[in-house]
Amino acid sequence: MSRSSSSTGTCRRCEPGTAADRHLRLTAVEPLLCYPDPLPPVVQAALRRGGHDFRCIGTPGQLEASEHGAGRDGWGGAVVSALDDLTGAMALCRLLRRREVPVSPLLLVVATDQLADLALRDDLFDDFCVAPAGEREVLARLGHLLWRAGRSLRPDLIEHGPLVLNLETYQAAVAGRVLDLTYMEYELLRFLSEHPGKVFTRETLLSRVWGYEYYGGARTVDVHVRRLRAKLGEEHAHLIQTVRSVGYRFGQAGWVPTVPVTPASSAPSVATAPTAPPSSASPGATPDAPDGIGATPVREGSAAAGG
Repeated sequence: MSRSSSSTGTCRRCEPGTAADRHLRLTAVEPLLCYPDPLPPVVQAALRRGGHDFRCIGTPGQLEASEHGAGRDGWGGAVVSALDDLTGAMALCRLLRRREVPVSPLLLVVATDQLADLALRDDLFDDFCVAPAGEREVLARLGHLLWRAGRSLRPDLIEHGPLVLNLETYQAAVAGRVLDLTYMEYELLRFLSEHPGKVFTRETLLSRVWGYEYYGGARTVDVHVRRLRAKLGEEHAHLIQTVRSVGYRFGQAGWVPTVPVTPASSAPSVATAPTAPPSSASPGATPDAPDGIGATPVREGSAAAGG
C-alpha cells in the first residue's frame, strides 16, 4: 500500500546541539533525499547522529512532489534503502540519475542477499552499504561521498558563546534567535567577532569594514554599534564593549596582567648578630676574654703590698 504524498518529510530535520543551529541548519547544508519513509532505524539514527538535514519519501512517485523540500541548490545527496523494496529503490535511483542535474552523491543500503542484484547497475549509485551495518559505517561512507563531492558536512560558523554567525548564508543568531541584520551590520559584527578581545578604533573599523572609498564619518560606526546592541538585546549587548577614547572591542579583553613573583633565593638576606652562650662567671667579669682585653686591671704594686 503506497503512502500519500502528505507523508513526505516525516523524517524531519535532526535536532542539533544548539538552538542556533536549528535556525541556521535550514540553509547551511542542502538536505538529503531519503527513501523509504520511514527509514530503517539504523540509517535514521546515523543521519541524526551526524547532524544531517534530510527528507523522506515513501514511493518513487512522490519525488516530484517533494521538490519543495529541497534546498536552494537542490538535494545535497540521497540515501536510498533497498532492504524492504529493491524494485522501488532501483526505480528511484534511475529517476535521480536521469534528472537534468543528477542527484549526487547517492548511497545505497542493501542486504547481503541483494548484492547479486547490483551487477551492471553501478551507474545508479556512488557507493553502497551492506546491512546490518552500524551507524558508524553509514556515517563514514556518507561522509566520504560528501567529501569527494566537495560538500561540507557543517557550515562555516563563527561561534562565540550564545552568538553564532553563518558565513555561508550571512545569517546570525543569538541564543537561538535569528537576528534581522542589514548587510553592514552583519559585516561589522562578523569583523569584530573574528577578532575577539582586540580593540579597534573607529577609523580602523571604517577602513576595514566599510572600505577606503567610504567617506562617512566615525559617527557611522557608533550608529551601527548602537543598532547591533539593540538587536542583540539587553542580555547580550555587552558582547560589543566600548573602550573609552579608543573604539570598540568584541568580548572580554584577552590580556591579563601578571604580577612578577620574586624567587625566594633572590630575597635579600638580613644579617643577625650571633647570640652569646650563657656563662656561669661572676657578675662583672667578661667571659672568655683574652688576655689584656676586658680583664680587670691590677694596680701596680698591689701584690707587693699584700706580701
